[in-house]
Amino acid sequence: MRRAGRRSRQPQEGSPMENGVGQELGAPEPPTAEGILAPRPPRARPRLVFHTQLAHGSPTGRIEGFTNVKELYAKIAEVFDISPTEILFCTLNTHKVDMQKLLGGQIGLEDFIFAHVRGETKEVEVTKTEDALGLTITDNGAGYAFIKRIKEGSIINRLQTVCVGDSIEAINDQTIVGCRHYEVARMLRELPRAQSFTLRLVQPKKAFDMIWQRTRSSKSPGEGRVASGKETLRLRAQGTATLEEEPTPFEEEAARRVDDLLESYMGIRDSELASTMVEAAKGSPGVEQLARGLDSVLGEFAFPPEFVAEVWAAVCHPKEGQE
Repeated sequence: MRRAGRRSRQPQEGSPMENGVGQELGAPEPPTAEGILAPRPPRARPRLVFHTQLAHGSPTGRIEGFTNVKELYAKIAEVFDISPTEILFCTLNTHKVDMQKLLGGQIGLEDFIFAHVRGETKEVEVTKTEDALGLTITDNGAGYAFIKRIKEGSIINRLQTVCVGDSIEAINDQTIVGCRHYEVARMLRELPRAQSFTLRLVQPKKAFDMIWQRTRSSKSPGEGRVASGKETLRLRAQGTATLEEEPTPFEEEAARRVDDLLESYMGIRDSELASTMVEAAKGSPGVEQLARGLDSVLGEFAFPPEFVAEVWAAVCHPKEGQE
C-alpha cells in the first residue's frame, strides 16, 4: 500500500526574470492523508541576476553567483571575454564617469552595472609646491586606486591632463597596482615638497563613436533608473555577500559624514569602509570602545585618536559632530 505524501513539483524551464532578479515560487502545499497541511520547507534564497554593460558600449550581459567585488569583476570579464584586470571600476545605473554612482559595498536588486575598462595610458610630471596635492583617492576593491575628486584650485587641478576617474598605475615608475587607496594616499603625502615626481595614469576607455553618448535624447539601458527594492546585496572585503535591508536615512547620512571625515583626515573616500565604521560606532558606548573595535578589525589604518573621536561624535551625536 502506497503512503500518501507530498508531490514534488519541478520548476519550469525558462521561468520569467523580472527586473534582473529571478525567484522560483512553489505551489501551495497539498494536505497530507490526515487532512492537515504539511509544514512548508524553508524559503529558498532568491536567485540574483544583474544586468551589465561595458560603459563605452557593448551588448547587455547578465551575471550572477558572485560574493565579493573580485568575483563580480571576474563574472563581468567572462561575459565580455576580457581580462578582469581590464576593469578599472564600475558605476551603477549610468555609463558616465560619475563618482556619485560608484559601485561600493552595496548593490540594489534592480541596479544596472556599467564596467569602465582601461583606455589610454598617460604620464604626468607634478611639482609638489604644497603639502596637499588636492587629490581624493578611492579604489575598486580589486587592486586599482583611482582619483575620485580633485580639489578646485589645487596643484592637480591646474594640470588639465589629470581627470577624475583616472587610475594611478605608478608613482615615479614604482607600480602601485595591488595597493589600497590609503597606502597610495600615504605615498603621495610623504613625497618631498618642492620636488617633481611622475604619475603614470590610465584613463577609462571613452566611446566618442557611440551615437547614444552624443545624442541628448538617447539614454543607455538603466540610465536614470532608481532601485525600488527594499533589499540590497552587501559586498564585503572579507566574507561573503549578504542580502540586507536598505540602509535607513540615518545610516546613509552617518556614512556620508564618516566618508567626509576619511577624506579630510586621509585623502580617501570609501563608502564600504564608512558603513563598516558606522556599524562599529553604533555598537560602541564610547570613544575608547570604538577605538578598540576599529583597531581589531581595521588596525592597518592606524586611525589617530582625534579621528576616532570625530567618527563617534558624527554617528552617535550628529549635531555635535557636524560643523
